[in-house]
Amino acid sequence: MTRPDDLLPEGLEDRLPAATVRIAAAMNACLGVMGSHGYDRVRPPLLEFEASLAGRMQGVETRAMFRFVDPASLRTLALRSDITPQIGRIASTSLATAARPLRLSYCGDTALIRASQLDPARERIQLGAELIGADSVAAASEIVMLAIEAAEAAGLTGISVDFTLPDLVDTLAREALPLAEDRIADVRRELDTKDAGGLKAAGGEAYLPLLYATGPFDAALEPLREVDAGGALKSRLDGLVAIAAAITARWGDAVRLTLDPTERHGFEYQSWFGFTIYAEGLRGAAGRGGTYRISGSDEAATGFTLYLDRLAAITATPEAARMVYLPLGHDPAAAARLRSAGWRTRAQLGEGEDPAALGCGWVLKGAEAAPI
Repeated sequence: MTRPDDLLPEGLEDRLPAATVRIAAAMNACLGVMGSHGYDRVRPPLLEFEASLAGRMQGVETRAMFRFVDPASLRTLALRSDITPQIGRIASTSLATAARPLRLSYCGDTALIRASQLDPARERIQLGAELIGADSVAAASEIVMLAIEAAEAAGLTGISVDFTLPDLVDTLAREALPLAEDRIADVRRELDTKDAGGLKAAGGEAYLPLLYATGPFDAALEPLREVDAGGALKSRLDGLVAIAAAITARWGDAVRLTLDPTERHGFEYQSWFGFTIYAEGLRGAAGRGGTYRISGSDEAATGFTLYLDRLAAITATPEAARMVYLPLGHDPAAAARLRSAGWRTRAQLGEGEDPAALGCGWVLKGAEAAPI
């Protein structure tokens, strides 16, 4: 019987066995891919000093974090809402002298005070990888391809990658398409919302062609090169072409590539390059990534995050190992041999148990498992 106190807070939920199995399988598959590419796993703590979390990465809002005073230090602690800043701290402190480029992976829980209507979950499992100490097309290519491979290993199909240029407006505003400093944020906002009228009103009429440089990668790239007055974006666009070519060489048409150069939602702290991964049957993004600078050390990094809860929700439940019922007085050595061979066992604890209701399809008879 459910009591009022048993209800969970809004945005939180229990993960029951089937969902937990899918999440664990997806996590292990993704981490396995990252490990095979030389990414070492780290496990930062769930809590940190608020100042450290907020100061390590631009765009991390402390208002989204649960905060409270640490009785030991009397300083404000925060429950992490994003693990990426913690990886930056580790790279800048404990692993500051480690050889670069530094490759790290992670997986852990995060929490938010409030979530959006489109994604109401306030507890999430964040999984990802960071390549620290390299800011190059080669590093960006490695990270994107690693993210695609991890998503495939988790069971996603029909994968597409959408590229963006997070600092596009800032780059153009400096010289090619000059903007007053107090106009840049407004122009960014109107481009992000794809509002042509608002863009004109904000003084960004020269940026209107950017609204139409979206869609399939090759088709969107052509008008974007025309906007590249004076070559202000040449190196970035050449970099995108190289990254796209590497993906196509590996996956061909199996991975769809698109371009939306003015997309900034979710890329608040990225620099010249960003990407979003989508998959067939998945509502919303499977993950995001890109290049950035670690606040404090200003070290270049490239990384990605996969939203493990979200992608595990649409993947197939792995086939469970066969379950054997162990009756009272069974041979423990025989049961151990079955477990070592990959079977699962459930031991009888009392009279009146129903093996089938307990999920068992076999029963241990002597030294062998027999179908029920």
